[in-house]
Amino acid sequence: MDKNIYTYYRLFGWSILAIIFAFLIDNILMVGFQFPGILSLTNGFSLLTSIELLIYIFSLCLVFYFIPKFKNQSLRNDSKFLHNLNIYIIRSCFWVIFLIGIVDISIAFLRVEKIFDLFLTKDITAQFTRPVFVGSYIHIPLIIVGFILGLFTRTLGFHWLSLLIVLSELVIVITRFIFSYEQTFMGDLVRYWYAGLFLFASAYTLYDEGHVRVDILYQGLKDRTKGLVNSIGSITLGVSTSLTIIFIGFNGKQSIINSPVLNFEITQQGSVGMFIKYHLAMFLGIFGITMLIQFISYFFESLADYHGEEGKRIIEDQLGH
Repeated sequence: MDKNIYTYYRLFGWSILAIIFAFLIDNILMVGFQFPGILSLTNGFSLLTSIELLIYIFSLCLVFYFIPKFKNQSLRNDSKFLHNLNIYIIRSCFWVIFLIGIVDISIAFLRVEKIFDLFLTKDITAQFTRPVFVGSYIHIPLIIVGFILGLFTRTLGFHWLSLLIVLSELVIVITRFIFSYEQTFMGDLVRYWYAGLFLFASAYTLYDEGHVRVDILYQGLKDRTKGLVNSIGSITLGVSTSLTIIFIGFNGKQSIINSPVLNFEITQQGSVGMFIKYHLAMFLGIFGITMLIQFISYFFESLADYHGEEGKRIIEDQLGH
């Protein structure tokens, strides 16, 4: 097989990721440092827009420099690298929502039951009713800790998070019907973990061929044809959907992801609930990013199947059949 075609495949896939990487950096610059955005180039060049343009150019230059330099790299190796990167992101996010869930519900309980008043001054107690304070000084450090823990652990956390959701629901039932006690933050925790479980696990489900698929025609196809179908579907359906989520979700300060995060948005219940509504908006962004990475990984793997590259991955369900 001509290795040049592999290089073109890899340039295409990695270029998409490079553009999104540059887009996310540009989003941080727009939201946090008042940059005008790359689209402002239509109104003419300025120092800030030139910096933004250079970020995109530099990202693409890295791709077009390193991909030909390592032209003997197999598609499966690229696919595995991206999958492992995704696994780290997902694993870290599970740690983050576990830590924040436990800490934030504890703070909510202490706040609602006015236990803070027993050992803290009024000024400090008042700080725990401010989403900006809780988000900045409690959530952000816990996010950093979560990503550090992700470096040193190997479990993805799907199973134990599912168990924690069940246990949380059980606690709600017991406290409601036996002790006649129920607070808003108890339901908030279940929704928080439930949303994280489904949105974060979606990318790994794609890797494990666990998503719903119309198998009437697909199961009868040869492996080579399946690879072609999967590669085309990954780009036309998967990547396009992920890009739509990312571009719309991070499109300016008032976008559906940026706006809640910037304002540390909480539910209408206010201080009686957990301060995690803005996290749910960010979950959508993480979903779009991890699905994009996984679809590019799946694209490389499917093309490897199409070209008969060695090392085809055998999925457990396929072994059962």
